[in-house]
Formats: sequence, C-alpha cells, structure tokens
Amino acid sequence: PLGRDTGERIMFTVNLYYTGKNGAARRFAEEMESSGTASAIRGKPGNARYEYFQPLDDEETVLLIDSWTDQAALDAHHASPEMQTIMRLREKYGLTVKAERFTSESVPERDKEFLK
Repeated sequence: PLGRDTGERIMFTVNLYYTGKNGAARRFAEEMESSGTASAIRGKPGNARYEYFQPLDDEETVLLIDSWTDQAALDAHHASPEMQTIMRLREKYGLTVKAERFTSESVPERDKEFLK
C-alpha cells in the first residue's frame, strides 16, 4: 500500500484539492506544515499518509493525499483540534475544496509490470 508502513492495510485515501487565488493554496499548505498541524495529523492513530503536492499545470491548487486505515480514525480526526485549525486556515486563505475518495486494494499481478 501507499503511505508510510504502519503494519496495517490502508482502507481508503481521500484526495483533497484546495484551490485559491494568488498563491493562497500554497501558503495554506506551507502554514499547515510550519505550524506543526500536518505533523500532528500524521502522528494520529490510523493516519497512513498526509502529503501535499502541487499540480504542474495549476499553480492555484494544492493536492492533499490523505490516507486512513479505517473510518473511525478519520472520524476522530474530524473531531480533533487540528480539524478546527484546517477550517480556520481554509477560511483565512479563501480556499474552495474538492474531494475524491478511493478504497485501497492490492495491485493485480497483471498491473505490476507497469510499476517497475
């Protein structure tokens, strides 16, 4: 599975696309990192991946890949102080968010040759 090795299988991944204006999404992600909020989320039970990326063709969007081992872990995150910080920073930077959710499964043998 993707993400750090937790000894558990990732149940699902949420891709969150944060979009703003004039570099706001990038500044949001930078503040999430510099404030320690992202690090605190990475340390939560059940979090397997929490990483920001920026699409090469869209400087106003930042992608967060957020993976959890189960729904209970994500629910606990949603009730945490860190989630309140995320909401405050989203408002501060005037961001919109689009989400996609994927369930993990093992890579089929026939696809492994493309991952070499």
